[in-house]
Amino acid sequence: MLSEVGFALHCLTTTPKTTRPYPPSYKIRTPLTALEPEDRAISSALMRVNHVGEVCAQALYSGQSLSCLHPQHLAFLQEARREELDHLAWTRQRLQELGSRPSLLNPLWYAGAFVLGLMAGRMKEQAGLGFVMETERQVEAHLNRHMYLLPHQDLASRAIVQQMALDEAEHGAKAASLGGRDLPAPFRALMHVAAKMMTTLSSRF
Repeated sequence: MLSEVGFALHCLTTTPKTTRPYPPSYKIRTPLTALEPEDRAISSALMRVNHVGEVCAQALYSGQSLSCLHPQHLAFLQEARREELDHLAWTRQRLQELGSRPSLLNPLWYAGAFVLGLMAGRMKEQAGLGFVMETERQVEAHLNRHMYLLPHQDLASRAIVQQMALDEAEHGAKAASLGGRDLPAPFRALMHVAAKMMTTLSSRF
């Protein structure tokens, strides 16, 4: 458990090392232009929300891995967590480039998501994978929405969000291929409400 505490502190206070290149470094073919203050504020709020999502992803996968008993599913959770670390690093780097900061509520988001992950890991195998499927489905939809909300001139943030959405779809598809089943509609609705509250608060604080 001490290792999990250390990992949480690492996620909350540092920029993790990545296993893949920073998307703006290879997706953008034209020179970046400076953003107007209004556009910078919009991008900062949206990328702060996305960074919170990645903080929660690390907590969810960590909690679920800790209580998962199925070796194949555990391997999937750990691999997905490693890939999501890239997202965490990319969003934090982009916030720094925008002259902004992570959410002040990140410790709270991490703790809540970790508990949810622990609970998901104790579900039946198909339900636990279903939790991953629904999480990734909602995150992918949220990222696709951000592609419309981000300023068109902010090519760097758009490149990051685009790659993140592709990865989330892949994780959801992998969970389904391992036998994940859709969660009951009330549970999915509850997850959506919780996510909406988180995104609203984290965009401001």
